[in-house]
Amino acid sequence: MRNHLILVIPLLLLACGKESGPQQKPIRPVACEQVHFGGGQTTRTFSGSARAGLASRLSFRVGGTLEAFPVRLGDRVEKGQMIARLDNKDYQLQVDDAEASLKQAQAQARSASASYERIRGLYENNSVSIAELDAARAAHDSAQAQVQSIAKKLELAQSQLSYTELKAPLAGSIAEVKAEVNENVAPGQAIAVLNAGSRPEVLFSVPEQLIAAVSVGQSVKVRFDSLGGQTFPATLTEVGVTSGGLATTYPVVARLDRAETRILQGMAAEVSLTLRVADQTERLLVKPKAVLQDHNGQNYVFVAEPDGTGFATVRKKAIDVGTLTPNGLEVLQGLADGDWVIHAGLRFLQEGQRVAMPAQTGA
Repeated sequence: MRNHLILVIPLLLLACGKESGPQQKPIRPVACEQVHFGGGQTTRTFSGSARAGLASRLSFRVGGTLEAFPVRLGDRVEKGQMIARLDNKDYQLQVDDAEASLKQAQAQARSASASYERIRGLYENNSVSIAELDAARAAHDSAQAQVQSIAKKLELAQSQLSYTELKAPLAGSIAEVKAEVNENVAPGQAIAVLNAGSRPEVLFSVPEQLIAAVSVGQSVKVRFDSLGGQTFPATLTEVGVTSGGLATTYPVVARLDRAETRILQGMAAEVSLTLRVADQTERLLVKPKAVLQDHNGQNYVFVAEPDGTGFATVRKKAIDVGTLTPNGLEVLQGLADGDWVIHAGLRFLQEGQRVAMPAQTGA
């Protein structure tokens, strides 16, 4: 019996060993860029940040003490939903006072109107003078004007009262909260920021030597590392004409071509922009950070060879480099037109490695 047990135990260990083999490493996505011979065009990448397609600074039209502020940062609100409310006691008193004044003025107007009609009848019978008729008419007109004036004051007081409640002008999300309950706020003072609009925007800067090649309506690609390197089609909607800050750069805005709820305000983005340049020389340019050097001083790059399924095989290619230009590092030999050159995460790569190509959302 002991011999049987000794024989079975190694077999069980061997079976377990086969089942718990080495786990496959996950296939990593790579950041890469397809290179082409430049025939008057170049693709440049600019860093930017996402923002809402429409950001509204919410404020009261009247001042007062903040009595209620039910929304919180990140809350989703619908159009017409209450955002905050001021203490409205003083404004309600103004409405009550105006209503009382209007009732009194209306009573006086009715009395003046009746008096005028009575005196006019007497005048027709030659019982009163023209002066008395004119005085009655003037009193009647004055009373009517007083009613209209107080009615306008009541309308204004009612509007002021309605302004003590702040409602969302559009559906969206609360991006910032700038006040607290019991705080005294002034008219026009922003108490919250509402992000609306389903198509996010990306704000980035373009240097002065390239801004002339940028125009509204131009198509671009926007990449977000925080979303797994996904790329979204976008269109330039604004191109600044005044440089900002100390650096001579110009603000440019790209708006995504379709709605994307995963993109949040402040997310870092890379905008790829194809520009026409004056240099018409046919040459391949790569990002300098994509070029590595081995211990023999040989320059090389990693290239992704797609297989048509969303994956690719990494190949190491030795290259000869030329001059460093504002648009990239010139490659004299070793690359072909259309190669996908990897430019990020290079220290994790090796020849023959399986990688995932970046998702071209909307491409």
